[in-house]
Amino acid sequence: MNIQTKIILASALSVVLAGSGIIALSAGSQVFAATDTSPTATSAPQDKPAKPKPRQGEAGKPGGPHVNGQNPPPPNHDGVDCPGQGQGDGLPPSSPASSPPSNSDPASGITNPSTYSVAISGGLTTDPQDKGRPVVLIAAALGVPTEVFREAFSGVTPSGLDSQPSHELAQRNKAALMKVLGPYGITNERLDEVSNFYRYNGNRTATWQKTSATATAIVTDGVVTGVTITNPGAGYSSTPTVSITGPTGTVTAKAVVTYTQDFKTNGSITSITLD
Repeated sequence: MNIQTKIILASALSVVLAGSGIIALSAGSQVFAATDTSPTATSAPQDKPAKPKPRQGEAGKPGGPHVNGQNPPPPNHDGVDCPGQGQGDGLPPSSPASSPPSNSDPASGITNPSTYSVAISGGLTTDPQDKGRPVVLIAAALGVPTEVFREAFSGVTPSGLDSQPSHELAQRNKAALMKVLGPYGITNERLDEVSNFYRYNGNRTATWQKTSATATAIVTDGVVTGVTITNPGAGYSSTPTVSITGPTGTVTAKAVVTYTQDFKTNGSITSITLD
């Protein structure tokens, strides 16, 4: 092989080795190697492959997403979701809110108002001189004092309990009533309306129209401290009896009845106070 041919082969070998980051020169039977020290060139050891670059987005691995500057814990693979895992705060999941204490705890006393019942009874008594008629309700609905209506009714001739008055008797009774009530501004129509609303049959122990009142007890540490009226009722001709019964016994209370010209509130309970 002539010198020209050797030079060509040496040049070709230099190009191949230069592509691998090594420049090799041949001088006789010796080979001189020089490594490229350029800062942009890197090489891995020939006997150990370079580590592959981790994929982005894998939690718990280098190169994965970071939370608070640290890698989150590896994902759960046991099929059960773990609340709070991967949040980066290192705190256990919050415990459920504790249930409110029971109001039936013996140590705190009985405070449940539902164990107390409020009974409102009576309140339908009439004055003996009124012969069972609710004169206080009739007078209040007409807007006149009770004594005025009693005076007006004194000129009336009642019919029997089980019979209706004749037309002539009804006209005489109406005239007697209007003679006293007319000066108070009572009209014939209003007198009929009120009389029919509070009409009753005493022989059959039937009463006039009324609405029963209801109330609940106010209990604090097992002690009844008051009463709340939930329905004031209507049509009470006298003061009803109020009693509150519970696990600790029975207490009584006093009701106040108010009379108005409105059928819905005439004879209603406006307050209840403990005795």
